[in-house]
Amino acid sequence: MTGEARPHLPPLTARHCTRVISKTARQRLFFLRRLRKFNIDSRILCNFYTCTIESILTGCITAWYGSCTPLNRKTLQRVVKTAQHITRTELPSMEDLYTQLCRKKAGRILKDPHHPSNNLFCLLPSGRRYRSIRTKTTRLRDSFIPQAIRLLNS
Repeated sequence: MTGEARPHLPPLTARHCTRVISKTARQRLFFLRRLRKFNIDSRILCNFYTCTIESILTGCITAWYGSCTPLNRKTLQRVVKTAQHITRTELPSMEDLYTQLCRKKAGRILKDPHHPSNNLFCLLPSGRRYRSIRTKTTRLRDSFIPQAIRLLNS
């Protein structure tokens, strides 16, 4: 057992996640196109988009979207834009979905005093804003907690 070579698994990166997620979402766009061919109402098409495609795009988005490059974000936004074209309605952008879900998750963390990250959200003496976390790297600055604090303060 000790002499066997173990297969090397590449680390999961935002680039890899983006590639897998966009590929899966683009595959689901096929079904949206098929529904459009059958002259289904645009409200039903939007509901289908939300349930099947948007749920794929936003799965664990608070964990990985902050470390995406602009090219990765553009790739994901292209899927949303294609769905907009198919449904002929305005759909929320990836950036809007990310900020909405970050605020929602931060709100749940703030409501739960037993959450491990609850103590990272400290109010300033004024009681209106949260204390920002000092970051030296862009990787930490773009991660969930600092992003959520900036969103809550804005």
